Amino acid sequence: MPSYNWKGKNRSGAVQEGVMVADSKDAVIGNLRKQQIIVTAVTEKGKEIALPKIGGGVGAKEIAIFTRQFSVMIDAGLPLVQCLEILGAQQHNRAFQKVLFTVRQDVEAGSTLADSMRKHPKVFDDLFTNMIAAGEAGGILDTILQRLSEYIEKKVKLISAVRKALIYPSAIIFIAIGVVWVILVWVIPVFASLFQNLAGGASLPLPTRITIAASRFLGSFWWLLFIVIGVGAYFLNRYHKTYAGRRQIDALLLRMPVLGTVLRKIAVARFCRTLATLISSGVPILDGLEITARTAGNSIIEDGIMRVRKSIEEGKTISDPLRETQIFPPMVVQMIGVGEQTGALDAMLQKIADFYEDEVDEAVANLLTLLEPVMIAFLGVVIGGIVISMYMPIFELISKIG
Repeated sequence: MPSYNWKGKNRSGAVQEGVMVADSKDAVIGNLRKQQIIVTAVTEKGKEIALPKIGGGVGAKEIAIFTRQFSVMIDAGLPLVQCLEILGAQQHNRAFQKVLFTVRQDVEAGSTLADSMRKHPKVFDDLFTNMIAAGEAGGILDTILQRLSEYIEKKVKLISAVRKALIYPSAIIFIAIGVVWVILVWVIPVFASLFQNLAGGASLPLPTRITIAASRFLGSFWWLLFIVIGVGAYFLNRYHKTYAGRRQIDALLLRMPVLGTVLRKIAVARFCRTLATLISSGVPILDGLEITARTAGNSIIEDGIMRVRKSIEEGKTISDPLRETQIFPPMVVQMIGVGEQTGALDAMLQKIADFYEDEVDEAVANLLTLLEPVMIAFLGVVIGGIVISMYMPIFELISKIG
């Protein structure tokens, strides 16, 4: 449907303007009249040239800001349709703006907010829509939106902390690859031609021959290296999308010495935070576990949570099947058991999530501290090996002259 820019005045005479998605100008005017707005101008937006989008989706940070603003507006008593109209008009992300205007139209046509949002699963996931449905059913939509905004903000903070920690080692690795590339492609050929003239047909040391061969390969067949990396990444991605492949790769990641511990702590923090938010919002425990499993981020942990759900369906407690999965630490299982017995499961899960989010920060810092000497040693071995291999013929030549 086309988009229309509109201007008008409300009952108090204040000038308002915005963007509305509708079938025609008449539909825009009719919708605005329902909101008691006197329309002064309606113009169709020009069709923009479709360019390939880079990151054109809706990010978690945008969802967090939207949810926080939405909760404040609902708490202030603004009508739901007006909130969606205002929030949609101020969005800089055109894709998100279009989604919000579509949701507003569906709500205005009589649909519930949760059902309207379910039509856009790429923007509003199951956790979001189920909590909105619970808030609408209980008449506590403002409270649910506040909890949602806090949950998404903490999720964004956790992801941001991990990404920031990976910036430094990633930059070092890329710089190291660039330095080695420059040395092999431009510096080594100069030494190779020099050795060819000085050696006079004599055999060069094995490390020198290996370095020169690597330099010649990169100089002539650098494109083949990119093809091999691209094809390998493509097939690895295809394999990870299969049922067996995803579970093998995810299990391997969890078994890695240091990284596996970090991933487990991230998974525990996400599980506890998500399930606590859902339970405290009135979502049934079985639905909450199913949603939590889909947002686990690791297929092994997802399978474990689904086994817990199946056990609860059979009448068992949460802590016993959690212990059987051997994924969650004993302390987490015991604390969940205590929360279940005392009837304060959501509060206990929140405490566990707070604790493990701090643990993730510490584990990521420790991982970064460990990576620094490892990367320095690796760079020293690679670059030092190249330099030594180039000096070995010179040392031999000097010894012969001596």
